[in-house]
Amino acid sequence: MFLRIGDIMDFIYILIGLAGLYFGGEGLVRGSVALAERIGVSQLIIGLTIVGMGTSAPELLVSLQAALSGKPDIALGNVVGSNIANILLILGVSAMVYPIAHWDSAVRRDALVAMAAAASLYFLVQFDVIGRFSGLVMIAGLAAYLWMVYSAERKSAATKAYTELPGPLERRDVQPTWISVAFIIGGLLLLVIGADLLVSGAVNIARNFGVPESVIGLTIVAVGTSLPELATSVTAALKKHSDVALGNVVGSNIFNILGILGITALVSPVGIDHGISQFDAPLMGMVTLGLLAVLYLRHSITKQMGGLMVAGYAAYLFWLFV
Repeated sequence: MFLRIGDIMDFIYILIGLAGLYFGGEGLVRGSVALAERIGVSQLIIGLTIVGMGTSAPELLVSLQAALSGKPDIALGNVVGSNIANILLILGVSAMVYPIAHWDSAVRRDALVAMAAAASLYFLVQFDVIGRFSGLVMIAGLAAYLWMVYSAERKSAATKAYTELPGPLERRDVQPTWISVAFIIGGLLLLVIGADLLVSGAVNIARNFGVPESVIGLTIVAVGTSLPELATSVTAALKKHSDVALGNVVGSNIFNILGILGITALVSPVGIDHGISQFDAPLMGMVTLGLLAVLYLRHSITKQMGGLMVAGYAAYLFWLFV
């Protein structure tokens, strides 16, 4: 079976879209962090909001684009698939680079919130649609979580996990305001264009090759939109900031469900794919529960465990396609 010109173009659209999402997310985070530093916003607030939301911006733009285009399977698959990839793939690769250890009670607390969010999503996908009211409740839950974390960290003198973030939050000279604004605007434009190209290319490939849109959302789209988390976590692991790599993944999973899916449902109600509700959402819950158990019962995620996690993700992809 030979690829047609249209199929090749769809793959090119996906590659260009992924590049746009990656560099757009990077530009948005860097510009926002620099602007926040210039106007005196604390590192704690930057770490909790701008970095967390910025690295989840690709998921948000893609899910919104998919939902508004009448492709709810991609919108929901993107969130569920990203959360599975974050734990098995991104955390697994990070552990293979450098063992993850020495996490504190704050990470366990956040993992409990991630587990509660995953359980809530499993409940919601048992219905035909995730409506606007559910989206509003999820956004309110995210706001409550951010306030809880902010209050707890403000009372604590140990805020290392948020003041030593890699990449965008490293100490450096504050750049001029116009450059920060340019990064923000350019990043947003790249995100919008990248999301449109990625969704269009993915939908066309799904149609031409007979692959369900939900599978495309769970795999190509999900991994593509998780590139910022992958870059941040691997960079943290290379610098031996294993607690940051772990916190980045857990925080991203919370943002994906409560923030990304919440905003998407509020803008356009999300229909439920039967396959996701019966298999992928329960798997996401089990993977999250497994991570929670590791955080409470073990003291480290070794390179061997990381390899098993990556192998588990490969098996999941094989199951989806075969």
